[in-house]
Amino acid sequence: MPWLEVVGWVGSALVVLSLTQVRVWRFRVLNLVGSVLATGYNAVLGIWPFVAMNGVIALINVYWLVRLQRERHDAAAYEVIEVDPTDTYLAHVLRVHTDDIRAFQPDFVWDPTLPQRWAFLVVRGDETVGVVLGHDAGAGVGQVELDYVSPRFRDFTPGEFVYRRSGVFAERGFRRLVAPPGIRDPQGYLPRVGFRPDGDGWVRDVSPLGAQSR
Repeated sequence: MPWLEVVGWVGSALVVLSLTQVRVWRFRVLNLVGSVLATGYNAVLGIWPFVAMNGVIALINVYWLVRLQRERHDAAAYEVIEVDPTDTYLAHVLRVHTDDIRAFQPDFVWDPTLPQRWAFLVVRGDETVGVVLGHDAGAGVGQVELDYVSPRFRDFTPGEFVYRRSGVFAERGFRRLVAPPGIRDPQGYLPRVGFRPDGDGWVRDVSPLGAQSR
């Protein structure tokens, strides 16, 4: 198979593959690479309408990737809303994402009727992107029971905003947080949001109010 034909098939395959992606960032990257290859393939063959179409698609992908990159660490992109642990909408979110939650925290069980429970929804505009649940373990320690981000936003950092920028834990008087027990892939996520190994688990210090960027 000539190399040019290989380029054409690879570009087409990447465009199709991008349409199967749930994660926004991954979709844009794959679609960009595929459209760039398709642009080059059609340019060599002189098929200019397809060159123009794929070139425009590539530019659109570049625009969105730049915008998404800027929003990764933008405090204005996310908001943390405290809800009652027995909130109906919270129960709906947990029910809808039950299978995905258990893929990361197989032992997670949420009983909102137990004392000292707290619940936060992480939102972007009118879309719920994550949930952080836990309870007050006493002595200024907050035990996180669930730290979940929906698949679309898993390439971004809503967890970073919750732990480092929002100040919600400092407002509750916590000085230290303990990560959920049994969370999978802790070394890939927890260090990025400020947790460190401590014995058999992971902990992070809570920055005082006014110093949440650490």
